[in-house]
Amino acid sequence: QVHLVESGGGLVQPGGSLRLSCAASGSLFSIFDMGWYYQAPGRQREFVASITAGGNTNYGDAAKGRFTISRVNAENTVYLQMNSLKPEDTAAYYCFLRFIHLTEKNWGQGTQVTVTS
Repeated sequence: QVHLVESGGGLVQPGGSLRLSCAASGSLFSIFDMGWYYQAPGRQREFVASITAGGNTNYGDAAKGRFTISRVNAENTVYLQMNSLKPEDTAAYYCFLRFIHLTEKNWGQGTQVTVTS
């Protein structure tokens, strides 16, 4: 079983920054990708960014140019540096882990990001 713990969410003013963290533990038996989705109230969960074990990254349109994903493989931890935050970034942010030979994602409990003046 995989366990993901997110942290770093909070309340920030427009234009501000936050850094989310997600630490994975448990049965990490194979190579895996990690990343983030976000879900605003009343909306579907949407892709933010992902990173492979080799460091290849992929970003959703809303994240390009403002967010940076990174990971420390030795710590099984992924980070999301979010800059120039906008009110529309307000959402619950969910970390995921996907073993490369599987399609199913493992999810964290989410961390709330609220951008408001």
